[in-house]
Amino acid sequence: MTLSIDRAGCTSCGDCALAAPEVFDLDDDDAKVILLLAHPPESARVAVEQAIRDCPAGVLAMVET
Repeated sequence: MTLSIDRAGCTSCGDCALAAPEVFDLDDDDAKVILLLAHPPESARVAVEQAIRDCPAGVLAMVET
């Protein structure tokens, strides 16, 4: 899987970092989402899918690779 984010649309709620802290974090400067792993392991799939569902701004996307 490959992940992408739309930082411009991020509302800085942090739900992604709570759901999948090994994959997402919030930038210290602007509190917007950053990707720690653009290609997370399969073992992170459930957490990543939860983060995508939880994002109120819909700025997270996953593409199967």
